[in-house]
Amino acid sequence: MNRSGIALLLAALAAGVLGVLAGLWWQARPGHMPAVEAITAPDPPVPSGVTPAAPGDLLPALTLPDLEGNPVNLRSLAQGRPLLINVWASWCGPCVEEMPALDRFAAAQGAEGVQVLGLALDTPEGVRAFLQRTPVRYRLVLEQPGPSDASVRLGNRAGVLPYSVLVGADGRVLRQKTGPFAPDEIDGWAEAPVAAPAGIQTRD
Repeated sequence: MNRSGIALLLAALAAGVLGVLAGLWWQARPGHMPAVEAITAPDPPVPSGVTPAAPGDLLPALTLPDLEGNPVNLRSLAQGRPLLINVWASWCGPCVEEMPALDRFAAAQGAEGVQVLGLALDTPEGVRAFLQRTPVRYRLVLEQPGPSDASVRLGNRAGVLPYSVLVGADGRVLRQKTGPFAPDEIDGWAEAPVAAPAGIQTRD
């Protein structure tokens, strides 16, 4: 290639680089909202024999270990007193961010209010390490994640964390929420439907 050919090649490369830089600058301007194509995907298939809970259903029969290995029967917890089950993991940023608010909510409930149960899709070691940094006072149970884990049985077909379920004092699912709570959302979300007839709430 002669000198003129090399010069033309270098000029073309320089123009391409400048074009890319200009495009990046345009996208990064304050107030500019780049176009984002919506991505949707169906929920993964549920294994045969597993029926995810829906509003109005009885809480699935689940017995899970706490950090000491003691079995905790979730249906027994929900007998006569509402229960908010929050599915989380120590590696889930949004889960960690909402846990102090859940802890404050649980502490304000007293002996007759809504119970809070954290269901960690995690290892005991991961949960213990998390609690050293961010202690919470409500009860925690453990489960290994999988296609038919307790989260799926509670209605979390998509496997998104955090995931919360409100169970009424009659043991039936009242509400289900995918994703984190907004600031100051927990009180209204957990208390408003407690007195409502079972089965009329929908997924959030």
